[in-house]
Amino acid sequence: MHAQQTRRTTLLAALVLLALAASWGSTFFMIKDLLDRVPTLDFLAVRFTIASLVLVVVAPKALGRLSPVVRRHAVVLGLLYGLAQILQTAGLAHTPASISGFVTGLYVVCTPLLAAAILRTRIPPITWAAVALATVGLGVLALNGFSIGYGELITLASAVLYALHIVGLGAWSSAQDAVGMTILQIMVIAVVCTLATVHDGIVLPDRSGDWLSVAYMAVVVGAAGLLGQTWAQAHLAPTRSAIIMSMEPVFASFFAVWLGGEDLTTRLLLGGGMVLVAMLAVELAPRRVVEGEVPHIAV
Repeated sequence: MHAQQTRRTTLLAALVLLALAASWGSTFFMIKDLLDRVPTLDFLAVRFTIASLVLVVVAPKALGRLSPVVRRHAVVLGLLYGLAQILQTAGLAHTPASISGFVTGLYVVCTPLLAAAILRTRIPPITWAAVALATVGLGVLALNGFSIGYGELITLASAVLYALHIVGLGAWSSAQDAVGMTILQIMVIAVVCTLATVHDGIVLPDRSGDWLSVAYMAVVVGAAGLLGQTWAQAHLAPTRSAIIMSMEPVFASFFAVWLGGEDLTTRLLLGGGMVLVAMLAVELAPRRVVEGEVPHIAV
């Protein structure tokens, strides 16, 4: 019975991360459009301030239940995620959305490398094969010529920070602390972004459509998304989580075709199919074959 319940929980966690990847993918063209009118840091400060206020209203006592150690972990994770958001969003202002999606998706490569180095975990061959397949799929999906410039470099730096965040969540998160950890992480992200932009004033959106976009990215993608990720990673190993979340650019392409009027191309189908196969490979293979990862560490 316990084994069956564990399988159900891990399946639910995988589905939560897949939903998170879909919500992330839905924001690429939305953010690209919004940054034409609202500066990067101002957008992030408003987005995560709204997200933190919503979560505090919904669960006002969750922060008080965190131990000092968990609070310290949440602050570190919030700093990593906040800096990653700043770099990724700034990079998106200097590089096409498709390239940004590919480079950001390279956290799927960075995660097992960092998990092996930091957590001393053994990454089995099938997982490395899935990582390689997902990376090639991301390239087929997104790239049409590629050059390294300022936008690509800072986006790559964000991918490394996202990978560190994934590894940290895998090591430190627990189901019972998920809400409190999420609130504190988002508060830290909001503070980081606000401090980075407050010196020259904060530009607010001046269109109702832009406010709707910010509200969606704050409440659904920001608050609910990070809450889902924090809970899910209490039940999944970091590399497995990263491979599931590498579906984000696939969803981004899907939404670009569905809502953005872009063409459904052979490259999109081939690249997206490769990422999907990589995800299914780690989901359908036996757990003992996929992950030799230490689930939690205390620091």
